[in-house]
Amino acid sequence: MDIPQGWTLSDDGKALERSFRFKDFSEAFGLIARVAMYAEKVDHHPEFTNVWNRVDFRLTTHDTGGVTDRDIDLAKAINGLAGG
Repeated sequence: MDIPQGWTLSDDGKALERSFRFKDFSEAFGLIARVAMYAEKVDHHPEFTNVWNRVDFRLTTHDTGGVTDRDIDLAKAINGLAGG
């Protein structure tokens, strides 16, 4: 499995995880909004949490119980939406 830059495999091996930090809440929420719009288009929705300037993502395909190409593709897209 080719894990996208900045992402790690979860301890249980069933998800990709990454945290992003921003200058403030508005920038963090901006990423959430961009990812939400993209996720709707591709019908693959991430798990995420947000605390002020940080957004934590967990990507897994629940139907299969683990990481699939859809998660890899979404991780790459999130990297692009985050600007890097």
